[in-house]
Amino acid sequence: MQMGHPPSSMNRSTMLEPLVLVVEKDSSFPSSLASTLVSHGFRTLRVGADGGALVRRMPQEPDLLLLDAAWTDMDGASLTARWRARTAAAIVVLLEPGAEHLSAEVLDAGADDYLVRPFATAELLARVSVWLRERERARAGERASKGADRIRIRIVRDRRSILVDGREVHLTPIECKLLLVLARSPGGSTSEQQIVTALWGRGSSTRVQHLRAHVRQLRLKIERDPSRPRHLVSEAGGGYRLHLR
Repeated sequence: MQMGHPPSSMNRSTMLEPLVLVVEKDSSFPSSLASTLVSHGFRTLRVGADGGALVRRMPQEPDLLLLDAAWTDMDGASLTARWRARTAAAIVVLLEPGAEHLSAEVLDAGADDYLVRPFATAELLARVSVWLRERERARAGERASKGADRIRIRIVRDRRSILVDGREVHLTPIECKLLLVLARSPGGSTSEQQIVTALWGRGSSTRVQHLRAHVRQLRLKIERDPSRPRHLVSEAGGGYRLHLR
């Protein structure tokens, strides 16, 4: 695991600065991607393909994860789902040339955005900046609502987003679909199998773990305390109930 940052940023406040995690095949070799981010002032951490255990032990949760999907035999959707289960950070998947057709799959698996090689440095830096700002806005909203007993949630159907106490929160396509499935039975319970079928079709029973990962991610966006959810509640026997107020 390697970290890079500009010399001027090496102080006690560094741990509070946004952190970009770059996941590549082997973090022991030089990385032009990480070097580019560091040279433009982003605090950057690199991990290899087996870096999941290291990430869980990190003292700070990454704010953004750049996931290079071009180097692995695993399909991009499975790789994305695996990392989504490990982190609540925004995930931007880097796809190999000609892999644009995989974009919908990686987004459904939990990615927030994607880039297809070759991409311009300016485009990469712009995407990184956008998602780091989104992360900071989310944290600011959490701080503003701290201490409130309840939050109000309103689904914005035509914008793939929700309003949490008036603050717009971006949803991935699969998160939006999940929320709408639960909203069809307000206050009622929906089984995991019913949700899986609605999201991925019949014969998708093996996707229950994917569903649970998406539920965890959605709770991070709509719950004041995700460890004690009050809006997306688990039901005994396997299932979920949605309370919008």
